[in-house]
Amino acid sequence: MPFNHNDHYHPLLLGLLPPGPGTALDVGCGTGRFARRLAAAGMTVDALDTSGPMIEKAEALGSPGPGKIAYRHADVTTESLPEGHYDFISCLASLHHVPFETVTALRRALAPGGVLAVLGLGSPSAAVDWGMWVTAAPVNVLARLVVAAGERLNGGTDFVPPPPIKDETPSMTKIRRESARLLPGSTVRTLLFWRYLLTYREPGGVHPI
Repeated sequence: MPFNHNDHYHPLLLGLLPPGPGTALDVGCGTGRFARRLAAAGMTVDALDTSGPMIEKAEALGSPGPGKIAYRHADVTTESLPEGHYDFISCLASLHHVPFETVTALRRALAPGGVLAVLGLGSPSAAVDWGMWVTAAPVNVLARLVVAAGERLNGGTDFVPPPPIKDETPSMTKIRRESARLLPGSTVRTLLFWRYLLTYREPGGVHPI
């Protein structure tokens, strides 16, 4: 894909990082692109993915520093996460692969003041969702053309093994309802390019989102 919708939102997610170096968990890390951006921001990162080929590719690409990355072939639904440990937990297009209730385990793994950021996929169920995602269609075509042209001028794209794909996505109504129930105080924001941003901060910190 010449224009990656998840990568487009990396700056938005990085803007949610607590100040200073800390610890991060990247769930469904794929080839590790966002984990490497977390490490570049100074975070010590645990990066998990259920796909062995994805982890192999991520390990081969390493870490840019100054933070370190530990890549693990693991399933977050069965992994024993340390409680109250992470300052930042990210899920980029990965939450819809597991039961939504998995967010409760992620919440327990947050340190006081820690941030859970989910860049997710959902099915539109309200006017705001339909309006945003219909608007995204022509913008998406233009962005893909521009990025594809730029990559051709720079030698073409590098081959990346495709990640496992799950076509089923929960409705935005369910996402909003379950977020309010399981993560009190969280916010759900509809974004362009068929994404939403769920943000939650664990009480006890001094740095609000």
